[in-house]
Amino acid sequence: MNIRRCAAALAAVAVIGIPGSPAFAASPSPSGKAALPDGLYGSTDPKYDGVWRQSLALLAQHTAGVRPAARAVDWLTGQQCADGSYAAFRADPARACDAKVMVDTNSTAAAVQALAALGGHDAATGKAVAWLKSVQNKDGGWGYTAGGPSDTNSTAVVVGALAAVGEKPAAVVKDGKSPYDALLGLALPCSGDGAGAFAYQPDKKGKLVANADATAAGVVAALGQGLAATGAGKDSGAGGDAATAKCVGGGKPTATQAAANGAAYLAHEVAKDGYLTSVLPGATAQPDYGNTADTVVALAAQGGAAQAKKPLEWLEKHAEAWAKQSGPAAYAQLVFAAHATGADPRDFGGLDLVKALNATGPAPEATDAPTAGDNAAKPAKSDGDGGSHAAVWWAGGILLVVVIAVGFMLSRRGGKRVQQP
Repeated sequence: MNIRRCAAALAAVAVIGIPGSPAFAASPSPSGKAALPDGLYGSTDPKYDGVWRQSLALLAQHTAGVRPAARAVDWLTGQQCADGSYAAFRADPARACDAKVMVDTNSTAAAVQALAALGGHDAATGKAVAWLKSVQNKDGGWGYTAGGPSDTNSTAVVVGALAAVGEKPAAVVKDGKSPYDALLGLALPCSGDGAGAFAYQPDKKGKLVANADATAAGVVAALGQGLAATGAGKDSGAGGDAATAKCVGGGKPTATQAAANGAAYLAHEVAKDGYLTSVLPGATAQPDYGNTADTVVALAAQGGAAQAKKPLEWLEKHAEAWAKQSGPAAYAQLVFAAHATGADPRDFGGLDLVKALNATGPAPEATDAPTAGDNAAKPAKSDGDGGSHAAVWWAGGILLVVVIAVGFMLSRRGGKRVQQP
């Protein structure tokens, strides 16, 4: 999620490039580098993740009861192309999108989730969802780019977008196939290596290989939820001892069973140390903070907070330095982990995630907006049909601010979505 869901996509972009990208229309910073666009969260080059990290930041603020700055929301809405799609970043949003603008499903779906939660953006989210539906693949899923092979992460973030605007993902079909058909086609059986996990895509030989990143995304999507998923209730019947969870069933599972199987896989992956690892070629295995945070969300969404306790506690003790280095998307992931488990994002192992996130961009308009009842995003159903509702509010006004220092983009991992899907 975050940079994680775009890893493979970013690798492709690095090879293909984004032709015709104009320079920022901004004043130079004291360091001589171009200043970042007004309203944007984060201090690194937004070329590959601007819309993604902005969407996660705004959505995380909303879940924590923060009303984002109007200019931060304006920046996101201003990135949308006329057909409803979003690219990772448009340096000159006043310039119409053309064939050279590399739009993608992940940026578009993340923006939908953020704007739907904030409310008051029905026209923008409606156009975005219409575009997403227009590029749905015949297997019911989505790839990172329009027409690209379906993958679990991209399909998952689109499912979250559909649910965010009140659509039932199961009813969004292409050639009779829904997003759940695509997800189930990428779920591993309950036998062999990686039992119950989701693959990102079939490999070159058509084999499904377990992928923890894709599994975390697949579990949440199979439950009809999105980036800011909520944890299963105490009486949901989905919980249990994470250490003894098992993949169950033969043949093609239901979406609900696939979610349970994927959660069982993740539970076993974090059972020993409390975290997932990321291995780069020639390097020593390192903790994968982002995917561990996503695993917390997935485990809590499927089985409740108790199932996610061990990785959550590990994050509370170890994730501060990673989040500080990685920026707003990382803080947002931790806020989502706290949100899913019912933990306090303002006291996450002693760290105030909300304050730290707010500090990466323009000061929010309010920090005490209600997050329960009529202003909270309601969880989607977990029966494979999806669906969720968000409250509607909108704050106006524009302030001008110059955010200085453009750092080099830091990648926290070399694997897929670098996704976050």
